[in-house]
Amino acid sequence: MAGHSKWANIKHKKAKVDAKRGKAFSRIVKEIISAVKIGGPDPKSNPRLRLVVQKAKAANMSQDTIEKNIKKASDPDQSAFEEATYELYGYGGVGILVDILTDNKNRTASDMRIATNKRGGSIGTPGSVAFNFERKGIIGVERNKALEDELFTLAIDSGAEDFEAGEHFVIITESSGLHSVEEALEKAGIEMASCEMGVLPKSTVSCSEEDTTKNLALIEWLEELDDVNEVHHNMEL
Repeated sequence: MAGHSKWANIKHKKAKVDAKRGKAFSRIVKEIISAVKIGGPDPKSNPRLRLVVQKAKAANMSQDTIEKNIKKASDPDQSAFEEATYELYGYGGVGILVDILTDNKNRTASDMRIATNKRGGSIGTPGSVAFNFERKGIIGVERNKALEDELFTLAIDSGAEDFEAGEHFVIITESSGLHSVEEALEKAGIEMASCEMGVLPKSTVSCSEEDTTKNLALIEWLEELDDVNEVHHNMEL
């Protein structure tokens, strides 16, 4: 019986991983479609698509699958996905930004109302939360892929505004400067673990243990919604 229980647990964990992987792929496909509809099917001339392709590769999506979805997105009969951002107040004064990619805004609005009804928080007015966040370019490099001093110099010289050395090297750029730093690293032969547009809080909020638990439950609920692409918050963890 113990062996059976262990096997059941392994299968359950694998199912959860597979489900998360499937959801990540689904979101990337929507990002590919959106990027192609906005800027065309060539990653070389469409920086937005180039970033999504990098994200797809980092998620282990095959090149064949990427190309199939770019071709699919180029079909004029393929419906586009609209972008939106919901601004939420969590517990303890925490701000939450929810980036949406949807083909049905009414469904999304209903899902957001259900989320706050079930897990608390409230939906704010446009600008009420977003002012405390900045959209930045974020590049991640594994420590064994570059020397810290050389990477720091290269990043700053190519236009980066910040550099962090923790478990990984993290390079922060202005949103308009991401491509120039990315190109400089590529020319130097430095492999990037990630390269994407992200959202960073200007300041963070310290919460009680109870409020932290409640906020994490709300964030987890939001992340499970099909139309939700990314969730950002300014809670200290």
